Amino acid sequence: MRVAVVQVAVPVPLPRLFDYLPAADESLPPPGSRVLVPFGSRRLVGLVIRQSRVEPNERLKPIERVLDAGLIDAVMLDLFAWCQRYYACPPGEIVNLLLPGALRRVKAFREAPAEYLALTAAGRAADLGRAPRQAQLRDLLEQDICSRKALAERGIGAEIVRRMVDGGLVVLTELPPALPAAAGPPLNPAQRSAVAAILRQRHRYATLLLAGVTGSGKTEVYLTVAQRLLRRGRQVLILVPEIGLTPQLVRRIERRLGCPATVYHSGLSEGERLAAWKAAADGRAQVLVGTRSAVFLPLSNPGLIVVDEEHDGSFKQQDGARYHGRDLAVLRAARLAIPIVLGSATPSLESLNNVELGRYQLLELKERAGGASLPRWRVLDQRGQAGMLGEPLLGAVARHLDEGGQVLLYRNRRGYAPVLICNACGWQADCQRCDAHMTWHQLPPRLQCHHCGAQRPMPPRCPDCGSPGLVPLGAGTERLEDLLKQRFPQVPVYRVDRDAMSGRDDFESLLAEVRDGRPCILVGTQMLAKGHHLPGVTLAAVLDVDQALFSADFRAPERLGQAVHQVAGRAGRAERAGEFLLQTHHPENPLLAALIADGYLAYAGQLLAERQAAGLPPARALALVRAEAHQQGSARDFLRAAARLLAGRNLSVTGPIPAVMSRRSGYWRFQLWLQASERARLVQRIADQLAKLHELPEARRVRWHVDMDPIEI
Repeated sequence: MRVAVVQVAVPVPLPRLFDYLPAADESLPPPGSRVLVPFGSRRLVGLVIRQSRVEPNERLKPIERVLDAGLIDAVMLDLFAWCQRYYACPPGEIVNLLLPGALRRVKAFREAPAEYLALTAAGRAADLGRAPRQAQLRDLLEQDICSRKALAERGIGAEIVRRMVDGGLVVLTELPPALPAAAGPPLNPAQRSAVAAILRQRHRYATLLLAGVTGSGKTEVYLTVAQRLLRRGRQVLILVPEIGLTPQLVRRIERRLGCPATVYHSGLSEGERLAAWKAAADGRAQVLVGTRSAVFLPLSNPGLIVVDEEHDGSFKQQDGARYHGRDLAVLRAARLAIPIVLGSATPSLESLNNVELGRYQLLELKERAGGASLPRWRVLDQRGQAGMLGEPLLGAVARHLDEGGQVLLYRNRRGYAPVLICNACGWQADCQRCDAHMTWHQLPPRLQCHHCGAQRPMPPRCPDCGSPGLVPLGAGTERLEDLLKQRFPQVPVYRVDRDAMSGRDDFESLLAEVRDGRPCILVGTQMLAKGHHLPGVTLAAVLDVDQALFSADFRAPERLGQAVHQVAGRAGRAERAGEFLLQTHHPENPLLAALIADGYLAYAGQLLAERQAAGLPPARALALVRAEAHQQGSARDFLRAAARLLAGRNLSVTGPIPAVMSRRSGYWRFQLWLQASERARLVQRIADQLAKLHELPEARRVRWHVDMDPIEI
């Protein structure tokens, strides 16, 4: 006779659920319950996925304890099942996303007491004539929510607070007090049309792609729609690509909506993430702002999801469960029957393809809001110019600084120089663990590989021939900073990259300083180009696009167009006109000509047509099976065996082929390309063979994973 069990997902990298009996003298916990289970010699926190019946087995163990019954609802469990199947990842990886770290601990997590206090109805009605200190606290809370710190400054100690909490007169809350809502700028006709189109869908699922040029007021569209939904008690989830974009957006949201925004990202402590998770689950958090992992937050009364900068590659997870936050946000909106807005000045080809297929609705904002004009574009021919900073570029920088403007120079390479070479024998400083050069950093002096992180001291002489003539080739942001300081000693030069902005608040402090409008030069990497409003910048320039023009990655032209337009969009966002310069050794390149002449959407349409002709994503579904090992043969052998398992009708399997960077961190890297015209067929084939892939003898000698819809090759 079969016995009743629960199937539990535990946080281990194994592609299966595990059966457990109910705890002694207890019934089976419902799906979605958080449970403590024995697992080998360990005890782990797992998630009940479903109930089942199996044949009796002496190896079956009972659940040790039910921690939270029915913690995860059916909608999120459905999302769990979809993710596991579509992204071909172990169930435990999804548990790591559904539950914040504090809820995955075996030992109970001690939560910090809530920071804020609010008055209850009982507190308002209580007779506190004989308790003057409590009456003082009530008087303060009748005006607004207060923090413990603010109360302590007024002489109200923890004992008074405890008595009123125990008596039900006040309650603790993690949410700060409401703010007075500030009126936003008047919307132009295109913005009003976009708001109306989104609100028409407020009771049903729809995906709306808001494609607006930089500075066109996309955020005001989001906030206007959010304001209407918040009045109806609905929750709004806003996803941003990186933590660096969060602080300025949060401040803007809170000013406009008069509502505290709850933040959720990996930079928070476990306690902060748990508090945000709970506030989202019980509806106390009305506006949630987070990076890709926030797509898994529970929502009690959802009304809208926004994905800002939807094209950004940071939404794709590159380890563990390799999900795409944007795509999962669309799926969540569909399951919740609410609208989702994907916003970008440079939409991804995937989103534009969905517009073409009629799955998404396109909303365009073609002009900048508030009367600002788009910058004037100019291409600078770098042929014959010495160094990275040609005289035409330096002349333009000097002119804008003299006119009181700020200058932004984009170079997506950190360090002083990307290559160190011996002028006598040609030796180059290469990484011993990767197929890559080591970058020379001056402060502190070192050679560093930006792929595996390996470092070594700067050699005083060539290791091969002993010559002292070691010279740097090319220029990273560190070298450009030095060159600009020498050329413009009277103007502040700020470097913006991960090396210079290592502190938690460094970037925010710099942005605050730059926004005072005084002339300065900003030189930096992608960190500088993404979504920041810098009204004082009148000149923006991209210093080198040539590498992207000839990359082996078929996505490189798309990334090039996005980066160029995003950088250009930093210029001329206020009343002063802006200028954008594109410096290249190939000014006649047809891709650059199309990008400049036709605008991003036309350029992207051309790229989409090329992808369709070549049978590349998004025209056809693509998955990679990647394998890496210390021995080339081990990775190849596994992928050959995998290719035999995965081959099938209407499915093309190519490989094993080396990755673009064939050796990284001491591992040789190879991959299979799996392509199909029907995505469902590709997903089904991988799901059918996944368990067999794990059982292959060759799998024990390699590290491998499946990457569905990869964005890097």
